[in-house]
Amino acid sequence: MSTSNAQLHSSKKAAQTRESVVIRFAGDSGDGIQLTGSQFTSASALHGNDTATFPDYPAEIRAPAGTLAGVSGFQLHFASRDIFTPGDRADVLVVMNPAALAANRKWLKPNGILIANRDAFSAKNLKMAGFTENPLDNESLSGYQLFVVDLARLTNDALSDMGLTAKEVERCKNYFALGLVFWLFDRPISVVEDDIKHKFAKKPQLKDANLRVFHAGWDYGENTELFSIRYTVPAADDIVPGKYRSISGNEATALGLIAAAHQSGRTLFYGSYPITPATDILHTLAAHKDFGVRCFQAEDEIAAICSAIGAAFGNQLATTGTSGPGVALKSEAIGLAVMTELPLVIVNVQRGGPSTGLPTKTEQADLFQAIFGRNGECPVPVIASRSPADAFECAYEACRVAMKYMTPVMLLTDGSIANGAEPWRIPDVKDLPEIKVEMLDSVEKLGGQPFEPYGRDPTTLARPWIQLGTKGLEHRIGGIEKWDKTGHISYDPANHHKMIKIRQAKVDGVAQDIGPSHLLGDDHGDVLVLAWGSTYGSCLTAVRELRAEGKSVSHLHLRWLNPLPADLEAILGRFRTVLIPEINNGQLLQVIRGKFAIDAKGYNRIAGQPLSVGEVKNAIVEHLAQ
Repeated sequence: MSTSNAQLHSSKKAAQTRESVVIRFAGDSGDGIQLTGSQFTSASALHGNDTATFPDYPAEIRAPAGTLAGVSGFQLHFASRDIFTPGDRADVLVVMNPAALAANRKWLKPNGILIANRDAFSAKNLKMAGFTENPLDNESLSGYQLFVVDLARLTNDALSDMGLTAKEVERCKNYFALGLVFWLFDRPISVVEDDIKHKFAKKPQLKDANLRVFHAGWDYGENTELFSIRYTVPAADDIVPGKYRSISGNEATALGLIAAAHQSGRTLFYGSYPITPATDILHTLAAHKDFGVRCFQAEDEIAAICSAIGAAFGNQLATTGTSGPGVALKSEAIGLAVMTELPLVIVNVQRGGPSTGLPTKTEQADLFQAIFGRNGECPVPVIASRSPADAFECAYEACRVAMKYMTPVMLLTDGSIANGAEPWRIPDVKDLPEIKVEMLDSVEKLGGQPFEPYGRDPTTLARPWIQLGTKGLEHRIGGIEKWDKTGHISYDPANHHKMIKIRQAKVDGVAQDIGPSHLLGDDHGDVLVLAWGSTYGSCLTAVRELRAEGKSVSHLHLRWLNPLPADLEAILGRFRTVLIPEINNGQLLQVIRGKFAIDAKGYNRIAGQPLSVGEVKNAIVEHLAQ
């Protein structure tokens, strides 16, 4: 059943060229769906396509096989042009069982390609998925190009002479499906072959089995009469030259923190408690001990952030990561970091809430929590990444600002950014912004002036970062209000008022680091789409498409949410309508209305899924008509 590389790259069937394709894989959480999707993504990136992905995990760790609760999905958009979203709806849907079809059919375009694993459509599985009859045998799927494949039987046939157990054979069937779609879209097979050889290096029988099944899937596409045509998506020709890798948002966040530590000459400390969907930041950082990274998996969220505050006092680049429920637990300690004025980066990978909510789904509903979610007047700069690759730059910038202004900074990503992936152009270290850390490490640096732990830099209002253990620079920190300059405990009303104003002014001063805002489109007109976070791709694409139709619409994406850019008010005033799409109930909308007293409009859908290009376009058109 094996096939040579030369055979795999030749085909007797006609090929149709497409500019872009959206493919969605779906099956049980034990079917290897995420592995299948990520390997197809890697092959597409290696082929030279631009890619954007959306892994869609079930919330249950191991739901009963065949149930809707256990369906795992992976959507990939790959193209020969620049793209910014994983696609609204799929051109191709591959389903491994009835539950996968029931949960994902709505994402398939009319007349799209539907590839179904016939062997899983048993009476039991159909009943668990809510079907009263087999949809493969009636007209209910007539609106699609249906291709029914006996995945389990064909996998078993390919491995019949290898002496594997039934369970081992069952686990190989995802590679048959992967081989088939690799053939269908002419993907380079070396990515999968190399991965199988590496993954199963210590299990040669399983290595040979998975290679054989993968090749059998490719052969099936080439030789069966089921498929009369295949598709090709040429390499993108508008990508900036450089060295690229596919990167997830959590990986990019981790690498951004490492890069900032390297550039600042600090040791990176990451104190964290595992929580979906932020845990992979901890996993990634733990694998980079050679870069001086110190990871601490604490017993709870409070211990995690308090350990990071201690690391900041000890002159390390202190970071911690979590999701919304964890930020709630960390809130008192964030106040401690504000009061002590120590640099700290808090990563919040937002998920659906409240409470446990939708732990594996995405949401943008922690903006209020990030800006306001602490007791007292407790200002914290807030920055939000717009895409998986952008998380690197945002993590780096959060660290730079934290150390420059001696303040905790919150970095917002979300589930779709954290788990999604896209090509990332690996930067040259010399091109990264400078991070200059001035440590107060000797009495001589005071120039004869008295030691003031809460003295201020006149430009940034930052207090000095004092080298721990330096003779003559002993000082006290804690959560009780500080006396201006000396840092002694103070209950004086006038001093409390003064210190609150200073801490607020310090955060407001971060605006001087933001720079001018960049608009897509005209600087005035009918509608301005104002966005933040992961709505970037959908909003940008929707505005581009409408501008190509001659519509008066522009797009502005915010990276910094606290403070807001200094030029934002003037920009907003030049548009008749400001539309703010969000995956929440209108949180940035309320911030903008309250700060600038304008009647901004919102488009809000809170369903655990990214906003689609189509729905954002419809919202824009509605406001253009008004």
